[in-house]
Amino acid sequence: MKKTNFDNYLEEQLQDPAFAARFERAGEAWDVALQIAALRKQAGISQQELAKRLKISQQQISRLESPGYEGHSLSTLRRVAKVLNARVRVVFEPETPKSGLHVREAAAGYPLKKG
Repeated sequence: MKKTNFDNYLEEQLQDPAFAARFERAGEAWDVALQIAALRKQAGISQQELAKRLKISQQQISRLESPGYEGHSLSTLRRVAKVLNARVRVVFEPETPKSGLHVREAAAGYPLKKG
């Protein structure tokens, strides 16, 4: 697959450790938001219904499903998971190796890049 201008730009920006750290944190928040929304939809319930079951506001559910939100508490995530018949798993992993392999790739079973 040919690299786009954006791919090249992102690769260049990721060389900056501060940018790379912000990018990784944003990806983590995005993952949580997408998982909550997907589980809720799989359960066939609306944000309003999930909020009612959790005894919180629909706006709070919307916030939890927002990729930019980083204020998820473990207790809230556990409550959401229980209602959606899921479980929360927190994994601490070593920092990303300098080879360019992202932590998520390693966790997904991708082979380690050498170099």
